[in-house]
Amino acid sequence: MDAYVGLGSNLGDPDAELRAALEGLTRRGVRLVKCSSVYLTEPVDSDPASWYKNAAAAVRFNGSPLDLLRICLRVEASRGRERPYKNAPRTLDIDLLIAGDESIDTEELMLPHPRLHERRFVLEPMVEIAPELVHPSLGRTMRELLDDCADPSRVERLPDGLGS
Repeated sequence: MDAYVGLGSNLGDPDAELRAALEGLTRRGVRLVKCSSVYLTEPVDSDPASWYKNAAAAVRFNGSPLDLLRICLRVEASRGRERPYKNAPRTLDIDLLIAGDESIDTEELMLPHPRLHERRFVLEPMVEIAPELVHPSLGRTMRELLDDCADPSRVERLPDGLGS
């Protein structure tokens, strides 16, 4: 299954956390296909003083979307991710954004990610790695979604990436 994940961190050493996310996923059987640059991003719905570093990655996985989500959660936990309240600062956040053309709406997993198309910090790196990828539910490309995104938050592409 081809899938896309969003990566984010704003605690500790965010660059190291993003690299650890990719390493943790690959150690658990997720193949990295392509990774975006790292972006410095203004917080959305969280502490305005605590900017994030974000990226997106195209991955390949031989399992179900739910299996992949559970791997993402295990990698987060291995890096000390805590969830004291909604949108709390985090050492590492790994969001399953898209998994093939799957549309899933359960308590445990919603695919495509329900806010993907509303978040500039997700769309900018997605457009970098997959501009023509069509959102399975909205039928629009990542580039089209970014062009129409109303999110005013600042997103700055940084010169050093995570590799691909």
